[in-house]
Amino acid sequence: MDQFIIEGGKPIKGTVKISGSKNAALPILIATLLTDEACVIENVPVLLRDIRTTFQLLESLGKGIEVRGSRVTVKPKASLKTHAPYDLVKQMRASVLVAGPLLARFGVVRVPIPGGCSIGLRPIDIHLDGFKALGARELVDQGDIILSSRELAPGRVHLKFPSVGATENLMMAAAALEGETIIENAAREPEIEDLGRFLTALGAKVKGVGRSTVYIRGKSVLHGARYSVIADRLEAGTFMIAAAATQGRVDLIGAKPEHLKDTIAKLRACGVKVKTGIREISVVSDGHTIKPVSIKTGPYPGFSTDLQALWMSLMCLADGESEIEETIFENRFLHAAELLRMGASISVHGSHARVLGVKNLIGAPIMASDIRGGAALLVAALSAQGKSVLQRVYHIDRGYEKIEDKLAGLGASIQRVNDSRKLPSNS
Repeated sequence: MDQFIIEGGKPIKGTVKISGSKNAALPILIATLLTDEACVIENVPVLLRDIRTTFQLLESLGKGIEVRGSRVTVKPKASLKTHAPYDLVKQMRASVLVAGPLLARFGVVRVPIPGGCSIGLRPIDIHLDGFKALGARELVDQGDIILSSRELAPGRVHLKFPSVGATENLMMAAAALEGETIIENAAREPEIEDLGRFLTALGAKVKGVGRSTVYIRGKSVLHGARYSVIADRLEAGTFMIAAAATQGRVDLIGAKPEHLKDTIAKLRACGVKVKTGIREISVVSDGHTIKPVSIKTGPYPGFSTDLQALWMSLMCLADGESEIEETIFENRFLHAAELLRMGASISVHGSHARVLGVKNLIGAPIMASDIRGGAALLVAALSAQGKSVLQRVYHIDRGYEKIEDKLAGLGASIQRVNDSRKLPSNS
């Protein structure tokens, strides 16, 4: 099992190119199920485990995949299947997104019920309620959800929570239905906007993405398209916070400032200098004391739950006390226990965490439990005094392309090594 060996205490400095967004690429790749024509998707972070799992999922359903650099061509290869295999769905919760396009095209789909994960249960009831509003029937059989409809119809759907996955699933289904579907209380994330633009490129008409009500006028036959995925705002946020935590200065190329307004505002409130261009963000933190700034996570455009753990690592180094409130997932403070091993002062009470900044963190053996929690521990290790050994980095590999190479290019002392003595990967 791979692990990172990090010698901390060195500011990261230089320029880093931000990869394509994983959370945008996943639904866009799955949306190719809506057409029998070839689609060319560019700026795909092809090295990520979740992206590779998506390739396998599409191939298992009848698509052909060609990869050249960051360009992915999805072609028809065989008749599409409507049963997603459990072995792939269990690896990646986003696999449930195949339900929308397959149900709309074929009137039936069978998808294994996704299990929980380390950060929470993450139920899919909002997806199912949306499909029922469009006329689908639901049956549970041997751990699978079977959705069927003799004639799925466009309609009006109101989401009880602005779920990103449910919004994406329903948008894809609606794109293949003749007529207009309206999704109210829709998620507003930039990745939703990117999916809307791709569906429009396929021949549907999508309006309102980025706002709480989305209008999709679908077509029963959609065509192929060429499309480029947006930059990964979460990777950008990670490097921004890493620069602040290590007292460094980093220029992020390709990042879109408008996707990170709240993070930029919070960093500036901490005393960190942030300059923005059209597709560039510069973060300068050398010589500055980190001021404590409290956050409360929320649906976009609020502070992203995916950057909450990273913010906690930064607040461990602040001059004073801050509070973090997590409103999205019920179990997203697992990284706090590992930060305590590094000398942090954190108390957790339900959905709230209080963080009292310390002079410096101390390197230690630590273990990742999820993608963003793992990234937070990596940032903590980069800022800490001494050596840290970060285990279970396969979690980080799900969301970051060769992050150790990018950090090394910024002057960090980080090395990936394999230790076969560690626990098996299914632990």
